[in-house]
Amino acid sequence: MGILWMLIVGGIIGWLAGLLTGRDVPGGIIGNIIAGFIGSWLGSLILGSWGPVIGGFAIIPAIIGSIILVLIVSFILRKMGRKKNHGHHAK
Repeated sequence: MGILWMLIVGGIIGWLAGLLTGRDVPGGIIGNIIAGFIGSWLGSLILGSWGPVIGGFAIIPAIIGSIILVLIVSFILRKMGRKKNHGHHAK
């Protein structure tokens, strides 16, 4: 049950980060879970573990870290998308 709970909480954190930034996390539910896990790691690295802890995640640093991650990923994907589109000429 512990791993399932962590997946659910990680997914919610990733989903919240996408919602708060107004950007979709690529990969749907799996992307949200990954963003939640990596974001919480990033957040605790930068901000430490404080505030309420749910499912092994310090919620506030986890959400802040996930928001940073979502913004970085969407920025990179947007840059990559532009590069791909510039290479093709309309006929």
